[in-house]
Amino acid sequence: IFRWVKVILLVYGIVGIALYYLQDKVFFRPEKVDWDHKYASEIPYEEFNLPFDTNANMNVVRFYKKQPATKAIIYFHGNKKNIGWYAKHAPGLAAAGYEVWMIDYPGYGKSTGVFTEQRLYEYAEQMYKLVRSRLPADSIVVYGKSLGTGLAAYIASRHSCRGLILEAPYYSFTELAGHYFPVYPVGRMIRFKIPTHEYLKRVIAPVMILHGSDDGIIPASHSRRLVASMKKTDEFVLVEGGSHNDLMEFPAAREKVNSMLTAHIRQKQ
Repeated sequence: IFRWVKVILLVYGIVGIALYYLQDKVFFRPEKVDWDHKYASEIPYEEFNLPFDTNANMNVVRFYKKQPATKAIIYFHGNKKNIGWYAKHAPGLAAAGYEVWMIDYPGYGKSTGVFTEQRLYEYAEQMYKLVRSRLPADSIVVYGKSLGTGLAAYIASRHSCRGLILEAPYYSFTELAGHYFPVYPVGRMIRFKIPTHEYLKRVIAPVMILHGSDDGIIPASHSRRLVASMKKTDEFVLVEGGSHNDLMEFPAAREKVNSMLTAHIRQKQ
């Protein structure tokens, strides 16, 4: 028994050390592309490479169906690959008359710079300012998917917008890490906190949350807990049978998103 206890403690320690030092590789799956890389897209797009500082570049892509557009969606994507992986969602969102702006985080796609929580916030702020310089706040919908939901909630809590849509959000990044590593004090180990629930409390714009009942990456319980941070007029949509990456394949989810976007259009008219 004593020998097994020593083995268990040794394994616990090794895994804990690995988690602490390799947490970025555990939770994030960036994929870089060459500067001349062209994204596959069903609709036209315009690409921007914006210097953030002397050592960092922000890569931003604007997808559109027609120009000039009078409405925009700022889309913060998930934790894997780059804009090219999420470009498939742009045509559906643009169908309601929107242009769709996507940003790659540091180390993703063509974006460079240090990858920290603070830098994610700073990139998100610059993204909002870029779109806001072209369109009024009441023409902007902020959309977050998975990792991007915390950033979307952060921006909507600090700036005016017409609406906030969160697809498969997490209560906080700390809570999400605790789901995967429940036997470790992740609150002290994980560098990323991203308290989505705190940001939601300060969002004035209408909010819609969508989550799949069978999500094996971020359990739907995270969204259920977020309801307490939402306004009574906000909406939580549980997509029965939906998993983490297929929500927009369900007609019910598409209809809900479209209803929010078209309601936005009617208000503008």
